[in-house]
Amino acid sequence: MNKHEPAASGPDLPPRRFRRADLTRGDGSPGRPAYVACAGVVYDVSDCPKWRTGLHEGQHFPGQDLTHELPEAPHGFEVFDRPCVKRVGILVD
Repeated sequence: MNKHEPAASGPDLPPRRFRRADLTRGDGSPGRPAYVACAGVVYDVSDCPKWRTGLHEGQHFPGQDLTHELPEAPHGFEVFDRPCVKRVGILVD
């Protein structure tokens, strides 16, 4: 896998479908998970140290689609393979 390919899908249950409004609610505020989307996949980053403050690297808030931000990042899709990141569904709109 190269830095411009999303992580492979798991063989488990059908993926949960997220609308943009669902993604936005995953803003990491008290009692809510911290979700981000990239290339149509939604990830839970609640357990990731760099997301715990609610602002990743001073630039990105949870609850957003970061697809267009990834090419400028110092990392690629491999960041979504980290143990603290959980794939939770797909973005449908």
